[in-house]
Amino acid sequence: MKLSHRLACIDQLITHSYQDIWDCCCDHGMLGAHLVQRKAAERVHFVDCVPKITQQLEIKLAKHLPYSANSNTSSWQVYCMDSAEVSLKDTAKQLVIIAGVGGELCISILKKLFAQNVGKRFELILCPVHHQYELREFLRQQKLGLVSEHLVLENKRYYEVLHFSTEVSQTISLTGSQMWQTNNPEHQQYLEKTIAHYQRISVSHAHPALLAYQTLLNEW
Repeated sequence: MKLSHRLACIDQLITHSYQDIWDCCCDHGMLGAHLVQRKAAERVHFVDCVPKITQQLEIKLAKHLPYSANSNTSSWQVYCMDSAEVSLKDTAKQLVIIAGVGGELCISILKKLFAQNVGKRFELILCPVHHQYELREFLRQQKLGLVSEHLVLENKRYYEVLHFSTEVSQTISLTGSQMWQTNNPEHQQYLEKTIAHYQRISVSHAHPALLAYQTLLNEW
């Protein structure tokens, strides 16, 4: 099945092989299955906390991506668990993907994930729904660095696709530094919608994001 625009964007960011890719909050596993098929990692781990989803996913994967008869290990594994409880390896080249969940939930997951994996090196690809400013702020506090960022329009909704690493020094911009195309009307519309959102929630006092995004717009 063809990947959606945002999943295709995530897929295109994975340009070299990893030992482990963790597809967290994987839902029906479309992205992870595609990564297994193109051998993007030695093993792709599918993680979701909904038993019905993981049970159906395991059946589907076993049917379409069966274990290799020539190997004692499979190229994929399914876990029914909280994504925050993922335990990363100490030395492996690893990528954690979290897409399609709210920014606040993403922060909650990552707080526990970081605490569980102190000192471990890994990359993150995130595609949050809302609260991107707050998520960027949190990740900057965790001393992660920016690899790349992209803005994707899918079904009349905008998504920021964000790639970070524990081993990159590029500072994370709270409003975005790479993804904006100032001559693109869709990008300007997204920025204006974001400003309107923070104007609505700035009732008693202005949200810090409001001034930041207004400043960005004035620079265009």
